Amino acid sequence: MPAQQATDRHSSRPDGGLARFNTAPSATAEALLLTCCGSHRWAERVTAHRPYPTLDALLAAADEAGYDLRRADLAEALARETPAPPHPDAPPAARTALGAALAAYEARFGHAFVISLDGVPEGERLDQVLAAIRSRLGNEREEERVVAAEELRRLARTRLTRSIQMR
Repeated sequence: MPAQQATDRHSSRPDGGLARFNTAPSATAEALLLTCCGSHRWAERVTAHRPYPTLDALLAAADEAGYDLRRADLAEALARETPAPPHPDAPPAARTALGAALAAYEARFGHAFVISLDGVPEGERLDQVLAAIRSRLGNEREEERVVAAEELRRLARTRLTRSIQMR
């Protein structure tokens, strides 16, 4: 069955989750989208272009809306982000280092650190996050705004894919 689901995702007919998203009341669709990206403008724009024939078409529209986020939209979306806690099995020193790095990042840029960890194995995620925070702390504000917007767009794609496939 998974092979069929993959085929359906790219076919001309929407699968069940996408069909339900396409026919949901606008408020319901926007509420789902806001769990993927916290910008109301982004959610409204993606909702307004329904129906989507495939998940790929929906993701393309989400990407386009993500690329068009204004500063205020991005600020709104970032304000709704909360950092994920480190894995409970992480050593106390690693949890402390992560907390300090996240606090430094938030103090410097005024919003939560966002990063997409798609494709990063579970055991490497904490190191990846710490390395990314340390690297990005050196960014200028405008440069970090661009990086954060791209990471948020990638996160929205992942969250949206999961949400549609779970419906």
